Parts: sequence; C-alpha cells; structure tokens
Amino acid sequence: MTPTDAANELWETVRSTLRDSLPGETYEMWFSKIEPTKVEEDFVELLAPNEFSAIWIQDNFIDLVRKELSDAAGRELEVSLVSPVSVEENRSPSRSTRGAKAGSSRISKGAFDDDRKVDVSGVGVRQEINPRNTFENFVVGPGSQLAQAACVAVANAPAQAYNPLFLYGDTGLGKTHLMHAVAHHSLDRFSRLKIRYVSCEKFTNEFIRAIQENTVTAFRHNYREVDLLLIDDVQFLAGKERIQEEFFHTFNELFESQRQIVLTSDRPAGEINKLESRLLSRFQWGMVSDIQPPDLETRVAILSKKVAAMKVNISVEILEFLAKSVARNVRRMEGALTRVASYASLVKKPVDVETVGRLLHDILQEEALSRISIEKIQKKVTEYYHLRMADMVSRRRPNNIAFPRQVAMYLSRVLTDHSLQEIGDSFGGRDHGTVIHACKTVENMMDQDESVKRSVDFLTEQLSHGVE
Repeated sequence: MTPTDAANELWETVRSTLRDSLPGETYEMWFSKIEPTKVEEDFVELLAPNEFSAIWIQDNFIDLVRKELSDAAGRELEVSLVSPVSVEENRSPSRSTRGAKAGSSRISKGAFDDDRKVDVSGVGVRQEINPRNTFENFVVGPGSQLAQAACVAVANAPAQAYNPLFLYGDTGLGKTHLMHAVAHHSLDRFSRLKIRYVSCEKFTNEFIRAIQENTVTAFRHNYREVDLLLIDDVQFLAGKERIQEEFFHTFNELFESQRQIVLTSDRPAGEINKLESRLLSRFQWGMVSDIQPPDLETRVAILSKKVAAMKVNISVEILEFLAKSVARNVRRMEGALTRVASYASLVKKPVDVETVGRLLHDILQEEALSRISIEKIQKKVTEYYHLRMADMVSRRRPNNIAFPRQVAMYLSRVLTDHSLQEIGDSFGGRDHGTVIHACKTVENMMDQDESVKRSVDFLTEQLSHGVE
C-alpha cells in the first residue's frame, strides 16, 4: 500500500466517525472537503480547503480530530492542519512542514508568520512557542499595562529585573501570550538562551512518569539546567505535596544560580488552596502583577488587529458587537471573531449583526449565563413577585415571600456555579439543606402547576438574555 493510499484509508475511517458523531451541517461545512496529504509513523498532515477552515478546525476540533486519528491508527499521532497557501510556502527548503507535538497541535504555516521553535539545550527537546504570541501582537490596555511592562523588562534582562515574575488573572486574558512573548524576545536578544516553557500539568505528569521509569535525575536536569523557566497555571500545584516538594527544589536551584523564573496562575498565590507556605513566599519574592479584563476600547483594538492579520473585511459595527457581547475572555472573543470571519469567507458576502447573533448563539448564551449573579437573580425575582430585596434574606416565612425566595434559590442553583452553601449564605445564612429543599419544592410545583412553570421559564429566559 502506498503512503497516499494509507493516508486516504485512515482518513476515510475518521471521516465516517466524524460524519456519525457531528451534526450534519457542522460536518459538511468543516470536514467534508478535508483531505489527507501525509501519514508517517507518528504524524498526519491534513489539507483544509482554505486558511479560515484550517484555523477554525484548529481552534475548535483539533482534540477530537487527533483522538479519532489516533484511535483509527492504533497509536498516538501528531496532527497538522495546512491550507493551500501554507503548502505552497512550505515547499521552500528553509521551511518545516511538520506540525506541533501531540497535545499542542497547531496549524503549520499559513496562520503564522514563521515556524520558530525554542531549543532546549542539553536535553534534546524542542518546546514549541506560538509564533503569533509576541509583544508586537499583544494589545496593551489599562488592565494589562503593568504586566506587559514587567514581561518586557524580564525579556530584556533575564534574572536581573524581576525574579520570579508572577502573573495572575482569569482564563483567556493573555497570560500565556505574554509568557510566549518573553521567550521570543529573550531569544532575539540572547540566541543561545536555554529555555523551557511548560504547563504545570505537564510538569506534574513528567515528574510522575520519571518516578515510574526511574528517570528522576534526567527530569531534574531538564528543568534545573535552563536559563529561563516558564511555568503556566501553577494553581495546579494545589494539594500535590510531592510535586510541590520537587518544584520547591527546582525553584531554589534556578533562583540561587540567578536564572529567570516566570509563573502564571488564574488567582493570586495567596488564594491557591493547599499551597505550602515556603512556595507561597517564594512566588511573592519578585514582581507580582495581575491582568484585568480589557475595557471596551481595548477589546475593539484587539479584534481590529486580528482582523488586519486575517486580511478579512469585517465591519466596525460587528467588531463592536463582539467586543460588547464577549467581554470577559479575550481568547473566547477572538474565537468568536474567527467563526464570523470563517463564515464570511465561506459565504463570500458581508455579515450583519443579526447573522452574527445566530452564528454565535451558543457563545452568546454562555456569556449571558456567566454574567448572572445571585444578586441579579434575587433582584429579578423580587421585581417579578413585587417584593423587597430584604425579603430574600429575611426569616419571614409567609407563602407570598417563602415561595419566591425558593424560586430564587432554584434559579441560583440552575444558572450559576455557586455551591449549595454559597447560595444559602446569600439568602440570609441558610444551610445547604434548605437550598436542596427549595429546589425540590420548585421542581415539584413546576410539574404540578403550569403557571409556576411559565413563571420560572420566563425568569430563566430574562436572566439568560441579560434583560434588566
């Protein structure tokens, strides 16, 4: 069997699985025109009909594609998405056509400016740093100005400016982007710099594997002989005593030998549960900076820059709509833009706000739900039932107050991620058993009384769509 035949046979198996598991429209739009171009022992290259399709599949379906390909082949496979443009560019001998390592597959060329990878000297490993994540491509806003300036200082003078540098903020605000930018800029200035970028989860998994395989010495060499160590999401150290012990000694070795450490977390170090005090103190030795969600103007600027890089025509009205609708997570906002740009490219006509609303229905729904707080629920319920906010937390139990209060508890349970105890605390310090009873009461009433169901459904709809 020729390599081409093997590639076609493998992809045909996966294509059949995707056709059965995905909605028909999704499969037809994104996967029906995908063709395999290369299958090697541990690597598969897939050709998308255009660059937008490659980006969209990479951002939304790459894990699924990699899993199905690996299952069909009976071995772990790397996956690379390419477009006709990237294939043409990669014909140059100076370009690599290989994709990322398994677990972090990306589009090879076409979507990126170059194919730079960071060499980790002494261990023979190449860790990929996203070429798009540079200081030049990072849009600075009021909420990220300090963090960006600190990263630039570290990149210009590793281990001399701020060591360690600890960045924290919610998911999708640019922490990883800045870490990659530090790596790129440092390498531009110091070409022989030994660098390692890794997630805390991967650090943990590698250490566990090293114990199992009796290769702890090699593991320590990998991490303690670098000039710049970047660890993403250190909150995953929480509760892992053996891992914390290992990381403590790794931190000490690097710090004492005057080598740079950069860490990120989704929360301040002091709020990481079950983090040893000796690690907590070390995380706070150097520079600590948070990254806040960008304001509206910054979000529009971010989208404008991404549109310019994509070379697509998206109206300012659409960009402002996206910036207002997806406000808390830049990564999700950029993903929403990619979806809109992909659609516009495929249908070959401008899109309006109404079309974008339909196209992003799932994202907009999730965004609306993420903005729902217990306080907003209480306010909406009191308005609907003509009560006072004080009635939500009072100990009074007449039915005209007690049942609306139970409805508010039920909605808080259904529409937020708060625990039973947190909900109870918000309703005058009630215990979790009271919240459970309230939820069951409302559910039973909805089954028995159609008017109650209509009322609860109406409130749910109002809250889900952000109606004040």
